[in-house]
Amino acid sequence: MSQGFDYDLIIIGAGVGGHGAALHAVAQGLNTAIIEAAEMGGTCINRGCIPSKALLAASGRVRELRQTQHLRSMGVHVGEVQFDRQGIANHADNLVNTIRDNMTNSLKRLGVDIIQGWGKVAATQKVTVETPEGEKTYCAENIILAPGSVPFVPPGIEIDGKTVFTSDDALKLETVPPWITIIGSGYIGLEFADVYSALGSEITMVEALDKLMPTFDPDIAKIAKRVLLDARDVETYAGVFATKITPGTPVMIELTDAQSKEVVEVLEVDACLVATGRVPVTDKLNLDAVGVETDRRGFIPVNDDLQVTANGEPVPHLWAIGDATGKMMLAHAASAQGVAVVETIQGRDRQVDYRSIPAAAFTHPEISFVGLTEPQAKELGESEGFEVGTARTYFKANSKALAEAETDGIAKIIYRKDTGELLGVHIIGIHAADLIQEAANAIANRQSVRELAFNVHTHPTLCEVLDEAYKRTLEAA
Repeated sequence: MSQGFDYDLIIIGAGVGGHGAALHAVAQGLNTAIIEAAEMGGTCINRGCIPSKALLAASGRVRELRQTQHLRSMGVHVGEVQFDRQGIANHADNLVNTIRDNMTNSLKRLGVDIIQGWGKVAATQKVTVETPEGEKTYCAENIILAPGSVPFVPPGIEIDGKTVFTSDDALKLETVPPWITIIGSGYIGLEFADVYSALGSEITMVEALDKLMPTFDPDIAKIAKRVLLDARDVETYAGVFATKITPGTPVMIELTDAQSKEVVEVLEVDACLVATGRVPVTDKLNLDAVGVETDRRGFIPVNDDLQVTANGEPVPHLWAIGDATGKMMLAHAASAQGVAVVETIQGRDRQVDYRSIPAAAFTHPEISFVGLTEPQAKELGESEGFEVGTARTYFKANSKALAEAETDGIAKIIYRKDTGELLGVHIIGIHAADLIQEAANAIANRQSVRELAFNVHTHPTLCEVLDEAYKRTLEAA
């Protein structure tokens, strides 16, 4: 251990990012402590990735078994399908408890000290922790801030946790509302629309920007709208703000046109899920103690090495990872950042390649992407002087998808025409979240589609949708 310090490394926040940093730090021989004010596992384990995937898995089974015509086409006949709402909720809760316990036990087994309480910066290389027994102070050679995020609630929206709620409350699945409005058409909104529609809710989706799923590649958004929303009779609004939401029976939602600023409709529904993104939990970190100011949204300023900065200059021995940096609000991105910081601390400078980090929505069918969208690639091409090429392949021509009778979907690749470098891949279709990893690895290695076209893929598998897309770039050359 470094002389004069309680620890080599203290991590504030025991989410996936903090956990990943702690595991890697111990592997590198660093005496490590992790501070957590609430449940171990942070957002992902307790209120995000894990419980939502449990709900999606269970509700997805309900949807599949109720698609009797689809099953009959494969010679399968089922009777009436029923579900137990509390049983589905328990499945998610049990999974959370299991993974949280596994995470906690892995840290204890490796000798990481777990300190329960609210941690904040006291000075350079010093933190204080508010515990039930009083305030305690610890010194460390390096400190990593990994405080995570909470749901963002826009002005004018009143939350009661019962009839108007965020994803934190929705994950408890205390009710299945007959009619629910979902504010926001990003990943969170789409996933919950998938859950609620499978369980029988009528859904209205409201998006403030002028098109639904604005962060998705346009081709993927078009198919997602058809398959995930229109086919399920989900009513949608785009270019409309929910300027006022009042809890109750019914919930009153005032919709205002984004351009004219005029109220265009007032909805009366049974419930409302506010899925308008997340904001960092940084206001209680006492960053003023080291001269650091967050931006207007609360994100911690960092450089490419994830050192916290004050007035553009790095604060010695202070680092930040995860949602609080505003880089990519994904659990696996936070973990990658944590590992990179530990490597840099150990004298092996490592930066995170954000272009190669994949993301997925676990809808039915799934959506995944890595790298640039086509508009982003064209913008980069204009600035750097290269042309962009694209290739598309369809699940309806894939043997495995045909065997599964799950043929809705497309794989789209985006590349440089001059060098062939793969810039982005976007998939909607069965098991898209698993398929994207191959593309992420290729982008991480800056591979050319002209090399990837000669890779051999197992037949018959879904990954051949990418194989075919790579090969189509040879035809276009």
